[in-house]
Amino acid sequence: MDTVNTLFILCGLLIGLSVLASRLSSLVGFPLLLIFLGLGMLAGEEGLLGIQFDDYSMAFVIGHVALAMILLDGGLRTRIKTFRVGFRPALSLATLGVFITSGIVGVLAMWIFDLTLMQGLLVGAIVGSTDAAAVFSMLSGRGVNLNERVGATLEIESGTNDPMAIFLTLVLVEMLVGDLSGTADTLLLLVQQFGLGLVIGVGVGWLSGKLLRWVDLAPGLYSLLALALGFSVFGITSFLGGSGFLAIYLAGLMIGNQPGRHINFILPVHDGLAWLSQIGLFLVLGLLVNPSELLEVALPASLVALALIFVARPLAVLISIKPFFKFRWRETGFIAWVGLRGAVPIVLAIFPVIGGVENASLYFNVAFAVVLLSLLIQGGSLGWMARRMRVQVPSTVTPNQRGPLGILPENDFEMFVYKVENTDLEDVPIRLLRFPSGALISALFRDHVMLHPKGSTRLQLNDVICVIGRSEDLPALNRLFNGDAKLKQERAFFGTFTFAGDARMQDIADAYGLTLSQAEKEMTLADFISLRVGGHPVVGDDVDWHGIHWVVSEMEGNIVTKVGLRLY
Repeated sequence: MDTVNTLFILCGLLIGLSVLASRLSSLVGFPLLLIFLGLGMLAGEEGLLGIQFDDYSMAFVIGHVALAMILLDGGLRTRIKTFRVGFRPALSLATLGVFITSGIVGVLAMWIFDLTLMQGLLVGAIVGSTDAAAVFSMLSGRGVNLNERVGATLEIESGTNDPMAIFLTLVLVEMLVGDLSGTADTLLLLVQQFGLGLVIGVGVGWLSGKLLRWVDLAPGLYSLLALALGFSVFGITSFLGGSGFLAIYLAGLMIGNQPGRHINFILPVHDGLAWLSQIGLFLVLGLLVNPSELLEVALPASLVALALIFVARPLAVLISIKPFFKFRWRETGFIAWVGLRGAVPIVLAIFPVIGGVENASLYFNVAFAVVLLSLLIQGGSLGWMARRMRVQVPSTVTPNQRGPLGILPENDFEMFVYKVENTDLEDVPIRLLRFPSGALISALFRDHVMLHPKGSTRLQLNDVICVIGRSEDLPALNRLFNGDAKLKQERAFFGTFTFAGDARMQDIADAYGLTLSQAEKEMTLADFISLRVGGHPVVGDDVDWHGIHWVVSEMEGNIVTKVGLRLY
């Protein structure tokens, strides 16, 4: 009984400290996942609490469960429309990019640690893929709002690159222990990893989404059913020889993109589950490492990490996407920098231990050191690099609270709660507000007193407004309630003046005394911007032209609707 009580105390203490440390991370800008790892190391055998934990098999199981939950949550939050601009480059990075990164790091590791070629390549395979937990956490936790092209590429890459890393790791482990059957079996393993993961993830995920839309459950049960379906997809795919990680990410994608009231019940719960998974996973991995053993390989492992960050990842990104996709140099540079390593390399480093590879602890300690330096160097500078490379776009106001009304089974009405912080709205009658069609104010709170709003009611700063509308009304509502600070950020980024996307280039040229070709005279501003950025424009894309800096500020679907203008 004392053991059980001690376990509860330690778990509560470590999780509580990790949650409180998240606040410290947001204040000082220190990578949150690095804090989780540090707390695990402090609680470990050589730390303050002296917890003895060296069960690699249990850590392997915990790692798989936690990563599956993180990837499911990531898929639920990824919108299908982002695949329009991010899928192809992400797929190239997830396959060719991982292969190149692993090869370069493997050759360098062979030389640094005096290993055989196969042993060096195993080091490269283990640290070759970016980590979904690290990427999702750093991008959302640091409040970095990237342009859609870059953000989608990074998120999809981190969610889909595990199969290649797992394939390379398994093949090299089998080669080192002499169990590799042949080239045909090796290629079959690769096809199984990607093929089964893709087919089962999309197929069963789509059916799961239909089931969640159809079934009538208590609100709290939708998230449990989604989790059960996701884990089933992971288990079935892995049992058949496919990539469970790819399958559960795609299953989450299919579930999250089928509209229905279930999504509003699932996402908040899975957000908490994903955080719990990250905390638990990194704490366990921190417990598993011994700092004294880590220090023995600290210097050579640091060289491997630095080579990965400054040589292998940039070269892999350059070769994988620059020749084939229309990324700008600064976008390519940022993608190269955000090659965050996290839990996946450490979990993969357990493969050699379980497989009985000679000197297996070396791979684990090297992977751990690489993750530490990646989170510290790349994660710690992510916000600064995003601003430096000009891939960050201003974030807009979002509702303080939102929730479905449960009126309709699909495309339900929601309650959006906003606080009036925009001085342009002060003393403005409600009837003059440009609300989207179908949205209306249901209640207004002033000094904690509920008022019954009328068309003549004048708004005041700090009023709290409850708006009933649909999710498609959010862009217009967010613009309406944009606070002064947000407006200043947007004007500084997009420019003070804006033009409609359907404005004729001939009219703009006449107003500013510009020279156009005959073909350009017939274009709209949206067509002109799309042509200059190589197709598929996104918010934040910019074009320098004749002393004018054009910046895409609003889009509807694939169409540019507003463009900001900044004069040099």
